[in-house]
Amino acid sequence: MMIHLHSSYFSYTTKLPSVATVVFCDRMNRREKKQKGGIAMILTRMGDGSFVEMTTAEIRVDVEAGIEDAVKKAKCPPLTDEDTEHLMDIICDPRKFVSVERGNELVLTYDSQPMKFARLGIPIDRVQILQIYERALMADTLEMAYVHYSAKPVKTILPEEQYAVAEALLTTTPALLYGVMPNMPTYTKPDGPCENAAELLPKGMVTEAREAQMEAASMLEHDLLLLGAAMNEAGADGLDFDTSAAGGDAEFYACLRAVEQLRAKYPRMNIEVGMSSEFVLGFHSALEYKGERLAGMYPHKQCRMLAEAGANVAGVVVNTNSSRSFPWNLARALTMCKYAAAVSTIPVHANVGMGVGGVPMQITPPIDCVSRASTAMAEIGKLDGL
Repeated sequence: MMIHLHSSYFSYTTKLPSVATVVFCDRMNRREKKQKGGIAMILTRMGDGSFVEMTTAEIRVDVEAGIEDAVKKAKCPPLTDEDTEHLMDIICDPRKFVSVERGNELVLTYDSQPMKFARLGIPIDRVQILQIYERALMADTLEMAYVHYSAKPVKTILPEEQYAVAEALLTTTPALLYGVMPNMPTYTKPDGPCENAAELLPKGMVTEAREAQMEAASMLEHDLLLLGAAMNEAGADGLDFDTSAAGGDAEFYACLRAVEQLRAKYPRMNIEVGMSSEFVLGFHSALEYKGERLAGMYPHKQCRMLAEAGANVAGVVVNTNSSRSFPWNLARALTMCKYAAAVSTIPVHANVGMGVGGVPMQITPPIDCVSRASTAMAEIGKLDGL
C-alpha cells in the first residue's frame, strides 16, 4: 500500500508511515495554522474560559503584569527570571495537557469531593463516589461532605453524617477527611437568628453590625467544635474547613478559634483550612487574633495565622479575574502562592480550580488550564500539594 504525504516540512512517497510520523506531520500542520502574518499564535484562554489567541510577546507582557500586580497587592517578592521563563514554557507548550516531570508530583486534597459527581447528574451514593475516586481516579485523599456543604445545616444531621463517614471508612483506604464550609452568613437573617451586618452597614450602624457578626461568629465556632467532635468519634482521619472567611474577618476569627480548641482537644487530628479569597475581607475590620489584625491578610500571613491556631495544612487561594487572560491570572496566583509556601511553617495546598489558582471561572474547569496551573504550582511554586 502506498501513501503520499505532503507538508511544508517534507514531501515524499513511501509505504504506510508509522503512527509517530503521522502525529509529527499533524503537529507541524497545526502549528502552521496558528501563524498570522508570519507570527506564531498561542491558543490560550481568558479568565472566563473563552479561547483567545496571543503571541508569545503578548503572553510575556501579561505574565509580567500579573507578577507585578501580585507584588503590589500582597507585598511579596516577584518570581525570578528563571521562574518566569519556566512559566512561559508551561503556558506556551503546544500540547493540550501538560504535566510535571517525574518526581515533581504533588499530593492532592479535595473539597466537597462527592459533589463533583452529583453535579453531573450521576445517580450514585457518596460512598460509591469516593470508591470511584480511589480505585478509578487514583485520588491521594478522600473527603466526605454533605450536599449543602455548610456547617449550620450539617449540624442538624450529624448522626447521619457520622454513619456515612463510618461506612466510607470500611470500604476505602486513603485518608478520609470530613469537609464543611463555615459559611457564617447562614447564621444571619433571613436564614438565621442574627442581624445581618450587610444590611446594617449601609445604614451607618457600624457598632451594631460588628455586634451581629460576633454573635454569628460565636454560633459558628460552637458548631465547628460540635462537628469536629462528632467526626472524630466517627473515625474520620481529619477535617477540612473549606472556603473559610467567605463571611469576612469575623468568620476567619471563628475558624481560627475553633481550630485552636480542636487541636488542644484532639492533638493528632488532621485539620486543613482552605481559604475563600486571596485577602481576608474586613467586614468587621477591627478583629485581631494573637495580636494581629485579620482584615486584609494575604496568603502568606493567612498561613502564619493558621499555623499558630494549630492547623496542619493551609489551603491558600488567589482569585481569578475573569476579564484578564489566563497567563496574567496564573502568573499572579503563582507569585503569591510561591511566597506563601516559602514562608509557611505548615504544608501549603493551593486551591486550583473554578475561579482560583489562575484557573478560569467555569463550573467544569478546562483541563488545558488546570494542567498548566497545577504544573506551575508544583515545579515553580514548590507547593506541598494542591
